[in-house]
Amino acid sequence: MIHNTLDIQGHRGCRGLYPENTIPAFLHAMDLGVHTLEFDVVISADEKIIVSHDPYMSYDISTAPNDVEITKETEKDHNIYKLSYDDIKNYDVGIKPFSRFPDQKKMAVHKPSLKDLITATEAKDPKIRYNIEIKRRPENDGIFHPEYTHFADLVINEIDALGITNWTTVQCFDVPTLQYIHKTYPHIKLVYLIENKDTPDQNLDKLGFKPDVYSPEYKLVDDELVSLCNHKNIQLIPWTVNEVEDMKALINLKVDGIITDYPDRLIELCKRYF
Repeated sequence: MIHNTLDIQGHRGCRGLYPENTIPAFLHAMDLGVHTLEFDVVISADEKIIVSHDPYMSYDISTAPNDVEITKETEKDHNIYKLSYDDIKNYDVGIKPFSRFPDQKKMAVHKPSLKDLITATEAKDPKIRYNIEIKRRPENDGIFHPEYTHFADLVINEIDALGITNWTTVQCFDVPTLQYIHKTYPHIKLVYLIENKDTPDQNLDKLGFKPDVYSPEYKLVDDELVSLCNHKNIQLIPWTVNEVEDMKALINLKVDGIITDYPDRLIELCKRYF
């Protein structure tokens, strides 16, 4: 592992290199030397915490059982909230070519539960850190995931039960979810995800408390934002940074971490910087 002050976070494991949000992707990211594994979670029909960006089987990466094709028109019919974990394991998410990531290694693999993922990563390095995103959209309550307080309860209780609380941050774009966790589970470190064009002060006023981390789309980062976060003692960790020149610019701005699909590129760059 590279020892420096920059938190290198592997986005969905290492999406540019291995199938996203799968155990092989996270183990490979650990082999590369990331400090933190970044990923998303949704809920299955049997209330398992499932590592997945979408609450359905995305046509970009998924194949249904018996090699049935999933299309853009049918992907939402494969609703993870209506599938048991045993059902989910019958879907492949590693074989289908993904044009956005042509170098991604292809393999037969399924979406794991959070418990199964942590079992694998803890066996490799019990000190690896996690940045877990709760994928809540208000319009999806009761359709693609539980109502937001129950969603948060399920995730936080699992994090605590797995014994990874001290190594974990929980991130979300959804303000009510963050406010609920802050009030109900004050021991959880929270990350405020941002992709809007509101000012940082407007966003922080909307949130109503100081998060541990402010995590904007990387294009929103400038000297003024860095200064504000430093002044407020909030870490600044932008997403998702895949080009080396952008990584260089952010390192020069002295951000606290970088989330990337290509941790190999960032790690090589850091070897020259630190």
